[in-house]
Amino acid sequence: MYDEEELSLLDAEIGLEEPLDPLDEIEPLTADAEVVRPDPEEMLALLADPQPQQRMLAARAFCDIEDARAIPHLIRLLTDTCALVRVSAAYGIGRNPSPDAVEPLIAQLNQDWNGYVRKGVVWALGNCRDRRCLEPLIDALKTDISAVRLWAASSLAQMADVGYETVVGAIPALIEALLKDPIAAVRSNCAWTIGQLCRELPSNVVYGAAIDAIIQAFAEDKDLGVREDAKAAILNVGDPRGLQLVETLEEEGWFLED
Repeated sequence: MYDEEELSLLDAEIGLEEPLDPLDEIEPLTADAEVVRPDPEEMLALLADPQPQQRMLAARAFCDIEDARAIPHLIRLLTDTCALVRVSAAYGIGRNPSPDAVEPLIAQLNQDWNGYVRKGVVWALGNCRDRRCLEPLIDALKTDISAVRLWAASSLAQMADVGYETVVGAIPALIEALLKDPIAAVRSNCAWTIGQLCRELPSNVVYGAAIDAIIQAFAEDKDLGVREDAKAAILNVGDPRGLQLVETLEEEGWFLED
């Protein structure tokens, strides 16, 4: 559907020598964090600045500021002509999630040519914790470039806060990607997310299929990192069958092989 090389196009557009990935720069907000925040009033005004650089800086400031007044402006900037502004707006919405942003985020995910933007959008969709986000995130996990699939897998973990039916709807696509995605990092994120979602499930058929998939990844995946993450997911869930297999394989020394 999309080309991996498109991630470099935004860097070329703005003249960067190193890849741009604002999502990696976002720090978790904590109540006791001593961080100097940008002035909200100043940043709100800059969201409508005629200069793209100023709009970008203002949008990125809302990765550190939680202010509902910014939401309509950030939604508008999702369709900005400058890709750097769009990606920054997506990250800003991710920090300031709103039900009003869900449909615009989905629309931009479906039409944006830039992989950085779509990566930010799937992160923001996960943070919105809305059942409308499920299908777009599943589609991104199945069809997008690896960097976007990676974050779609992680974002689906947020469906645990939405409801049982949404969790159940996420599991099949995650299982498929865990067992078949060609990129080890994507498979690892799927293992982690399945582990998170299984904690919200009763012991039923869906739960059993998910645990089977994690066990299979632990026992059969060729990548040591994936096996480690599958093991962590099994331990996180605390499934007796999975725990027994982990213990048995580790006693045999199999887990150390790569």
